[in-house]
Amino acid sequence: MPYQYKREPLSSADVNKLLNACKGLTEKLIIYTLLDTGLRVSELSTLKKDQIQWQEKRIIIFGKGGPYGKKTKRRVIPMSERVNIAMQSWFALQDEIELTDRAIQYMVKRIANRAGIIKKVTPHVLRHTFAINCIQKSISTRALQMFLGHDRLATTEIYLNMSPEDAIREYREKF
Repeated sequence: MPYQYKREPLSSADVNKLLNACKGLTEKLIIYTLLDTGLRVSELSTLKKDQIQWQEKRIIIFGKGGPYGKKTKRRVIPMSERVNIAMQSWFALQDEIELTDRAIQYMVKRIANRAGIIKKVTPHVLRHTFAINCIQKSISTRALQMFLGHDRLATTEIYLNMSPEDAIREYREKF
């Protein structure tokens, strides 16, 4: 198997720094949504009001891939309470996100710099952080696979590059 670059997820301390560095609704919407849903940056940038099921607190995403070409795979992603509040505030004023992928990437980088986080922080690093947080909260790998929109479990497992300390801590909790 070829070498797979492993993006390191953010630590809990770095996540807190990132959250505290957010200013304004737009920044909170972007950071909360990326951290709490695991959306790809392209999925977030094209999100529309009619993709949200407000009563059920979930987002319907038509992600990449699928048997019939681009954007045909449908998946349902639950919203955390803070994402739900941010989305309600955002979509009360407009019908879509209206930010480009690059604008979101730049915003994440700017917030991380403001927070004083030294490592590289991108929307995809936040997707990895979401995956690790799900596993740490005992969400099954199969459920995580559905949330992330992966066809194969092996793809999801790439996101789970846990540190040796995490693996040892998990072992000790179980035995």
